[in-house]
Amino acid sequence: MCALFQRLVGRKIALCITGSVAAVECVKLARVLRRLGADVTGYMSQGAQDIIHPNAVEFATGQAVVLGLTGRVEHLRGFDLVIVAPATANTVSKIVHGISDSPVTALALASKCPVIIAPAMHLEMYENQIFQSNFEALKTRFYIVEPLVSEGAAKMAPVDEIVDAAVYCLTEKDFSGKSVVVTAGPTAEPIDPVRVITNRSSGRMGIALAREAWLRGADVTLVYGPGSVPAPSKLRTIDVESASEMADAVATVSDCDFFIGAAAVSDFTTKAADEKIQSRKGGFNLRLTPTPKILANLCANTVKVGFKAEHGLSEAALIQSARRLLVEHQLDLVVANDVSKDIFGSTETEAILVDGSDEKIIGRIGKDEAAKLIFDWLGEL
Repeated sequence: MCALFQRLVGRKIALCITGSVAAVECVKLARVLRRLGADVTGYMSQGAQDIIHPNAVEFATGQAVVLGLTGRVEHLRGFDLVIVAPATANTVSKIVHGISDSPVTALALASKCPVIIAPAMHLEMYENQIFQSNFEALKTRFYIVEPLVSEGAAKMAPVDEIVDAAVYCLTEKDFSGKSVVVTAGPTAEPIDPVRVITNRSSGRMGIALAREAWLRGADVTLVYGPGSVPAPSKLRTIDVESASEMADAVATVSDCDFFIGAAAVSDFTTKAADEKIQSRKGGFNLRLTPTPKILANLCANTVKVGFKAEHGLSEAALIQSARRLLVEHQLDLVVANDVSKDIFGSTETEAILVDGSDEKIIGRIGKDEAAKLIFDWLGEL
């Protein structure tokens, strides 16, 4: 299982379903949460029961569904997390005004654990001034997964976004109040309007690091080259293309607590031609010049993590190369990779963590798990 989602194992989650047609997605949501190790209990309003049968929710959760409040005081059960999805305009407004006339609203109001709200309704209702006022009030206490506005509706967020929110709410915020800048992806140095010098980096490792920082409560900025993995919408992202653009972007946010240079920045650039170089002319020569070194221009009090990619080196030589980078740029940690081991574009990596006094060899693990290990190390500083 992905390290990211191991945070859900054994957690008690209440899935509260209300009367939107998006309720049909909750069977899938419940199944995903259970597959990730969560213990899920369904709560349904009467409106939800008019759309999907409680038996479907019982099947998905593996437990009896709470359809009303009884002497067993179901709204006072001890959950680790409550998810209200979908949350109708009616439900949102009742929660804001303290109306607990269903098992869903009663549980949301009584819970002392984190509560996630995922709204769903027609666009006219979502845009109504009264609803928006209620919605803003809701944001002061609850975690909101914003709806997807399309086709005349404010649709419930996709299941994976709600699961991400669950992981976020159940992750310790040990980096709260800290600013983290992560560079990710390749850079592309233009040769002409068509061709570029680039590399095979997908950006997956850098995005995993930025996501881990976000999960742990940091204020995250992702400076992202043209990678093949989409940047999560929840992250503040500065899109760049060339090494100089990346250096300029980092300069605007360089006064940070932690900097992680996971991008595969081109070492060289060239003067780009104004027009496409015609292939029929035969070969042509490129004059390459060094690109700016981003690690050399960071604030002195920033904790700095660099990445060193080599190809086909022995373990000892890879550690030696990482130590040279560590000393040259006065880094706190270097993550060294041998890219001959098919890690470009993969969901897995192999690395050696090298600091001023020690090294730690990481076997082949998921990049999300590697990101967690790196932040565990940073958290001990």
